[in-house]
Amino acid sequence: MEKTPARSRSAGRTPTAAVSAEPAAEKRPRGRPRKTIDERDDGNRRVELVNAAARLFRRKGFEATSTRDIAAAVGMHSGSPFYHFKSKGALLHAVMDEGMRTAIARQAAALDAAAASAPDALALLQVLIRNHFDVLLGPGSDFIPVMLYESRSITAKQRTALALLQGDYEARWEPVLQSLHKQGQLKAPVKLARLLIFGALNWSVQWFDAKKGASLDELADAAMALFIGESPQKPMRGSRA
Repeated sequence: MEKTPARSRSAGRTPTAAVSAEPAAEKRPRGRPRKTIDERDDGNRRVELVNAAARLFRRKGFEATSTRDIAAAVGMHSGSPFYHFKSKGALLHAVMDEGMRTAIARQAAALDAAAASAPDALALLQVLIRNHFDVLLGPGSDFIPVMLYESRSITAKQRTALALLQGDYEARWEPVLQSLHKQGQLKAPVKLARLLIFGALNWSVQWFDAKKGASLDELADAAMALFIGESPQKPMRGSRA
């Protein structure tokens, strides 16, 4: 085949013409539709879905809440949540996972803030109990109650992953309870005391009504009186206030 002279190939072109040519369109898998605005804003929409699911799962229960309900709560089409989550079960697990990670972060922040005043074990237990009530009953508190009462609806693998996070959360209580036990302020064995304390605190999500009951501060004081006999505000005789 006869070669085209180099001069004829470049005839009529300028260097800037080549530079200003429009870039090739982004390739997409054949048959896959172009992403919607919701899909391109994946991070924010995912957060909205998790928050809405937490509210609905807590109020209506997992089984009674449909994906259509969740989608409607955030202004999405009924099938759109499946772009972000494979199933309603995956969304439930995301709610629980987010709840535990947030609880761990909030607990760490509360303990770090308390550390500035060099509190003793009695004061630290008050901080832990008060923060736990906030996690269970305060603003944005739908996540942990869902985990407590809907765990039967997730897989064994998901429960195992959540148990590890729960262990991290409860680990911060262990040295505080051990210290109180050594001082004689916690009478029960530490392991049993921890289980009973969490059982009592977690049950509050079933009966507490902010409009009719005590404040979270008052709940924390009552819990301290129940478990220890006193609170840091009214220390026991011989305790370090």
